Amino acid sequence: MARVRSYAAVSFRAFGRADIDLSLRTHPGLITRIVERPGLSLSQAELDELLMQLRIVAGKTLPACSLSYGIFSGAREPLARAVVTLVSDEATGDPIAFNALSVMDVELDGAPIEVIHLGLVMIDPDVQGRGLSWVLYGLTTLLLFARSGLRQRWISNVTQVPAVFGMVSETFSDVFPQPLGAARCSFAHLQLARGIMRWHRKVFGVGADAGFDERRFVITDAYTGGSDALKKSYDVAPKHRDEQYNAFCARELDYDRGDDVLQIGRIDLTGARRYLLREVPPGSLPALLAAAAVLTLQRWILPVLHWLDDKRAFGTLRPWTGGDR
Repeated sequence: MARVRSYAAVSFRAFGRADIDLSLRTHPGLITRIVERPGLSLSQAELDELLMQLRIVAGKTLPACSLSYGIFSGAREPLARAVVTLVSDEATGDPIAFNALSVMDVELDGAPIEVIHLGLVMIDPDVQGRGLSWVLYGLTTLLLFARSGLRQRWISNVTQVPAVFGMVSETFSDVFPQPLGAARCSFAHLQLARGIMRWHRKVFGVGADAGFDERRFVITDAYTGGSDALKKSYDVAPKHRDEQYNAFCARELDYDRGDDVLQIGRIDLTGARRYLLREVPPGSLPALLAAAAVLTLQRWILPVLHWLDDKRAFGTLRPWTGGDR
């Protein structure tokens, strides 16, 4: 019987910190680092180094790269709400791929919630085909879900690439739009889509003049807000193995004009189980489960530790100074 090779390795820069900063050996010879809110959690030198690595990958992916939105805008604010996943060669340290998620504040039924936007993904053309999709499109979202105490979280995705459109449809729960007959647009989907399009166009490089079809969740003339270099023709856009996703994009999107589809869905226990069983290679499961377990425990243990620490303030509780209480 063939043995399943495991390359589990997890390192946390600090267990007690609020933001995630961990490294996983997700593939043989590759290290994946996940950094939450680098614009706030990293020093300027560390942030400059991280941005340099992202730009190296972007330069190889788009040789004439002229992206000017999100993390490439030069502003610190986008990096303060981003979650960066960077894959590097373990031996040389060379960056080869990244994903930059963003956490957006939106209202749902009058209450503020956070939506995880799946963000920009880039892979060095020289290493494409090495099975990085499961890391770049689902890993970070799963860990954020674990850190939230396994409470469901809403996600969004903006794309014109059939392969990505299909991947999101199959990985997450309650996704709209998608070609499956069970897909439906609830009032929650519509509220979130309206909030995202009203307040967060800059996150995915869509200009104020771009239209939005609320019936189909299609953004028309989407490449006018700094993301022009990402515009593709249908023939060039990577296709999904399931033809129904390709057909949906070809039918609903005007590639000459530059349309995108806005997808809204959820990461929940069902979606997490589906992701672990379908997408994650067996050899990577130990490292992934270890990281998820630590983040889940961190969610529950840290408040208890803070409560027991009588030397620091915790909410309305004040440190004990040694006198009478």
